[in-house]
Amino acid sequence: MIVIEKLTKKFGENMAVEGLDLQVNEGEVFGFLGPNGAGKTTTVRMLTSLIRPTSGKAVVNGYTLGKQDTQIRRSVGLLTETPGLYDNLSAEYNLRIFANLYEVKDVAGQVEKYLRLLGLWERRFEPAATLSKGMKQKLAIARALLHEPRILFLDEPTSALDPESAHVVRDFIAELRKEGRTIFICTHNLDEADRACDRIAVFKTRLVVVDTPARLRKQLFGRKVVFHLGNVDQNVVENVGGLPFVQEARAIDNRLVVTLDNPESRNPEIVRLLVGLGAEVQFVGELRHSLEEVYLQLVKNA
Repeated sequence: MIVIEKLTKKFGENMAVEGLDLQVNEGEVFGFLGPNGAGKTTTVRMLTSLIRPTSGKAVVNGYTLGKQDTQIRRSVGLLTETPGLYDNLSAEYNLRIFANLYEVKDVAGQVEKYLRLLGLWERRFEPAATLSKGMKQKLAIARALLHEPRILFLDEPTSALDPESAHVVRDFIAELRKEGRTIFICTHNLDEADRACDRIAVFKTRLVVVDTPARLRKQLFGRKVVFHLGNVDQNVVENVGGLPFVQEARAIDNRLVVTLDNPESRNPEIVRLLVGLGAEVQFVGELRHSLEEVYLQLVKNA
């Protein structure tokens, strides 16, 4: 769906994006993460044919960047970081303008569909300037979807939204995924990326890593299981740590933290050992590192 080879963009002597190689699959929700100034928005602007790359290639929805730019712009939807609405015009008329630009066949029907889906139908006659930041963001999302694009680029989609509105947008993204659309999200909301994205890329002018959040956690921190016990002594730590499949065992208060692969099959064996040693097993849980911890570690290493 999106294939990128050595994509590079320089502004004068400043390197914004360097040698990006990336593939985003059809129907995938893909997270593009990185600090401010990393080149995320520049990448999106190139992939949507708003600016030309300095060098490199990209194919978006089957169209070649630099040769079929009009087709690319027609086939993608874009939510920019700022809504960019006509403030003096009503919410409905804002959408009508863009629906006509995209040559949507049923303008009135599409405008009503997305105003209703995003909870803006009752405010449709109000000038965009009178809407809250969250409502403006939702209106901009509706604008990006009017022509039913197969690929949707979202730059900070829940920025300035209250928790309830952000939840609506996340659910909306999930519904779009079910329809088989490809969604490319730039976001600083790492919890949102963790929940919504099939894979993520960490980017800092150059590509740092691409993988699923789960595999990145495992690569950086391993899998850790926490056994909550009535009491943890050194004998318990040494015996569990001596198991051939255990990478590390350490005591923290009355918890035994064990690093290992495949806890699903190994946990019963550890529980049996703990019971045999006279330990009082209260409950067992997995220690899950946040995507924020993963991200910070990767950016630091980069």
